[in-house]
Amino acid sequence: MRLILVVCALSSAWVVDAQLLRYEGKIHFGTDGHDQQPHSKILLGSDGHDQKPHGQKLLGVDGHDQRLHSQALLGGDGHDQRQHSQALLGADGHDLRSHGQKHFGVDGHDQQPHGQVLLGGDGHDQQPHGQKVGNGPRELSHTHMFKGFMKKYNKAYNSQSEFKKRFSIFRQNLKKIHILQQSERGTAKYGPTKFSDLTEHEFRRMLGLRPDLKPTLSQMEPAEIPSEEIPSSFDWRDHGIVTPVKNQGMCGSCWAFSVTGNVEGQWALKHKHLYSLSEQELVDCDKTDEGCNGGMPENAYEAIAKLGGLETENDYPYEAKDDQCHFNETKVKVTVNGSVELPQNEDDLARWLVKHGPISIGINANALQFYVGGVSHPLRFLCNPKSLDHGMLIVGYGVHTTKYLHRRQPYWIVKNSWGPDWGEQGYYRVYRGDGTCGVNQMATSAIVP
Repeated sequence: MRLILVVCALSSAWVVDAQLLRYEGKIHFGTDGHDQQPHSKILLGSDGHDQKPHGQKLLGVDGHDQRLHSQALLGGDGHDQRQHSQALLGADGHDLRSHGQKHFGVDGHDQQPHGQVLLGGDGHDQQPHGQKVGNGPRELSHTHMFKGFMKKYNKAYNSQSEFKKRFSIFRQNLKKIHILQQSERGTAKYGPTKFSDLTEHEFRRMLGLRPDLKPTLSQMEPAEIPSEEIPSSFDWRDHGIVTPVKNQGMCGSCWAFSVTGNVEGQWALKHKHLYSLSEQELVDCDKTDEGCNGGMPENAYEAIAKLGGLETENDYPYEAKDDQCHFNETKVKVTVNGSVELPQNEDDLARWLVKHGPISIGINANALQFYVGGVSHPLRFLCNPKSLDHGMLIVGYGVHTTKYLHRRQPYWIVKNSWGPDWGEQGYYRVYRGDGTCGVNQMATSAIVP
């Protein structure tokens, strides 16, 4: 079997294609019925595979048949770069272990014994080859899921063409969900969320962390790490210094929400009064950053200091769009006079958090679009810790012990800005201790007087 799976962690581009199945001397194609008749006939698959003699360049999407089969062939996943007598690496890691065991690649290849025709990612072999294979049952299942998704999240589309477009995107996103779930090392559940009808480009408008805007000369001081012993779990929500989950909408202002959440906590801890502070003030008035086109917490701390402070949410309400600055210094409730940069050591981060309050962080959001709940611990190549694109707020930490195997899974409790109808009432639990998704790479905090 050949499953072509390309996952680019930097751009989060996903491509899943199960086009070719080479088995017992036959070349099988996906859902186009190419191999439903013997190869002694010239068959017309929907991909035009047999419309030209095999001496010419043929159409599999990966160029599999551009050379004679007596040569080592290059599939998109490098499947034929070695002799077939060796264990080969498909993009799904199918051959990382011997076939004597029952293994699960992300394509479900080994969910049935090898004596049977096995499942490609396109459902090609879900029925015997004597029957015409199609996508009927799966299509009905996807349609049912999509209509359930529309009802749950009150989705409506203006035209039939828009409905078809969103349904197509939804189906592609189900493949991404499958990949995340099959490769998950924690207890996280991934599934349809309110963002499941968005393309990758549309979803990234929901983010907004811009490391390219980081100043050449940093104004932040290194944080001093407390040495006291800390509890095995801690949550600032239990101590009245975390405001309710907010919603940034379709504006790349996560950086502003991360910063206001941090400043809210810092001020409440020091002055015993919790204000819900204005993100829109930062979107409009922080000229170093770019509003709904993104920004950096480090810049925002400095902007607050230069402006003279932050107004409350009520006095300067959020609009989820760029607007003219109408800051009113007489309504300032909170001021900032600097910022600190925290270390990447996660034990040190926990010690600082317990004493000083919630921490602004940057993270790779690749697993967030379809996160439903649990402790998220995606594979490193699916969530590059060096590619930070979303600002969030650590408010606590804990340890989860799995029910049957009793595995310990330490985690961070992270506040998001996508409303309470996402994740765990608006929160994300991510594995703590190995820098998962870059959670420890950009930890900062304001200094309040």
